Amino acid sequence: MATSASNKTPTSKTKRTVVFVLGGPGCGKGTQCEKIVKDFGFLHLSAGDLLREEVKKGTPVGLNCDKLMKEGKLVPVEVTLGLIEKAMTASGKSRFLIDGFPRAIDQAKAFEAKICRPDKVLFLECPKEVMEQRLLKRGESSGRSDDNQATIIKRFETFQKESMPVIGFYDGVDKNIVAKVSSVPPPNQVYEVVVSVLRNIPGLEVKA
Repeated sequence: MATSASNKTPTSKTKRTVVFVLGGPGCGKGTQCEKIVKDFGFLHLSAGDLLREEVKKGTPVGLNCDKLMKEGKLVPVEVTLGLIEKAMTASGKSRFLIDGFPRAIDQAKAFEAKICRPDKVLFLECPKEVMEQRLLKRGESSGRSDDNQATIIKRFETFQKESMPVIGFYDGVDKNIVAKVSSVPPPNQVYEVVVSVLRNIPGLEVKA
């Protein structure tokens, strides 16, 4: 893990703990991440939020990302990975909760090559119909350009084609990395299962 990012962790001996939170659009990643941060002291990095912040700045990279996201397509791996690595480095933290990434196998391989292997990949399973209903409801007040039915359909297609193989990739790397949790029940019930998964990571204690 000899990268510029690792050199700026609190101490040279500090081990990074990285948990990826994956799942289709509208599966509840944001809700579960809020709870995890509160109880386990992770720094939450949302790939989507980092990209939207870049869009808000109006940079050339941001404008191109905005076009791709409106089309339901994936942003180039080097762009997303660069934003994540920059945020990790700047934080000086050692525990990272990253949601919405990796969304394709090339992103998973690039993260492992440049930063580290995740300690856990938390996959929130949810039927397409439930996710669509949640996104349309959110779109009524979110103001997000990708919370509309046409883009939602494209996002589902992209998720099935590009993101689902990521789970198979990590299963092939290490059978103990992936933890599949249904996100259909109420958030608090889902979180009870999530906590039991995270407690299996060596050295990770719940704070509350």
